[in-house]
Amino acid sequence: MLRCYITDRRAAGGEEALLECIRRALLDGVDWIQMREKDLSAHDLFDLVRSALALPNPHGARILVNSRADIALAAGAHGVHLPADSIAPKILRTITPPGFLIGVSTHSIDELCAAEAGGADFAVFGPVFPSLSKPGWGTARGLAQLAAAVRAVTIPVLALGGVTQDNAADCIATGAAGVAGISMFQG
Repeated sequence: MLRCYITDRRAAGGEEALLECIRRALLDGVDWIQMREKDLSAHDLFDLVRSALALPNPHGARILVNSRADIALAAGAHGVHLPADSIAPKILRTITPPGFLIGVSTHSIDELCAAEAGGADFAVFGPVFPSLSKPGWGTARGLAQLAAAVRAVTIPVLALGGVTQDNAADCIATGAAGVAGISMFQG
């Protein structure tokens, strides 16, 4: 099961607290860390990503930058995570090194199929359950729709939105490759 920790420095209590959360996640063997700090300037996001990359990483977790391929490449991150309406991953591949991960956030089967057709390595799909970090963000899709989404594509799909230690196994039982979230890793 893939585990993707999506960061939120405000919920963590600031940048230093966030780096401590990242350090713990790296030691715990999380697979991917998605640096999702949308409100930071390019300079500050670059510095934060570099700080995260400098932490001990005994299990080889991959660090991805949310939406900013330029920062991911400049900082030496392992990939980027894009919104569904972003540039197609296959276009970004013309400027990225081999092995650079490109993920896409999706909220419907159509978006998921478009992400796959566009060359994404993986996608997150949700919200599966009511979101803990973004209450009222959208209608929960539920496990049945997650299962349908997983069957619709061949790329790995990670469940997102309201995923907890208690319901993660239910997501995996649908065929999802893993889980992604803020609260279950940062709480």
